[in-house]
Amino acid sequence: MSACCSGECSSAKAAVHPRFRRALWAALVINAVMFLVEIVGGLRAGSVSLLADAVDFAGDAANYGLSLAVLSMGVLWRARAALIKGLSMGAYGFFVLGKTGWAAMSGIPPEPVTMGAIALLALIANVSVAVLLYAFREGDANMRSVWLCSRNDAIVNVAVGLAALGVLGTGTAWPDLLVAVVIAALALSAGWSVVRQARGEIAAHAAAVSPT
Repeated sequence: MSACCSGECSSAKAAVHPRFRRALWAALVINAVMFLVEIVGGLRAGSVSLLADAVDFAGDAANYGLSLAVLSMGVLWRARAALIKGLSMGAYGFFVLGKTGWAAMSGIPPEPVTMGAIALLALIANVSVAVLLYAFREGDANMRSVWLCSRNDAIVNVAVGLAALGVLGTGTAWPDLLVAVVIAALALSAGWSVVRQARGEIAAHAAAVSPT
């Protein structure tokens, strides 16, 4: 979920590329399905990191839909969409931190086998999305936000899998809670990056259109 590189003209052309549109639709569907899978699996396993990742899948699906909605619009609208996504990523990070603190007070360890199996499935899903979006990772704030989103999610899925092994080995909830904190940190970092770049693009657009 986050930042950009190219000039305005090349960004605009890349943003309406048919392959990018198809990749966004595929990413939206994959994330919506995985949200349902992880909600059910997270509740069944009692895993806060899976539930946190499920909420992330839901947010990602919404963000991909927002990206599709502004895909053919101008740079300003795409930057505004990226700003909304960046703020939502930050809110998600704070939500995960709160959920982790609440779970830490109960101290009940999750069920590691379900955790690991769903983490592996989610990793396959997110790597597939990342491969689809890799070619568009250096676009404007809106385009790069969807790439960072998929990249971070793949990292998170590896971490959730390691947490499942940790829970299995220690019999405690702490590996699960630690990964949830990592998920929150990634969301906050990526959200700040997206917001900063989107604000820069909005400011640059305002300067370009203001009378000299």
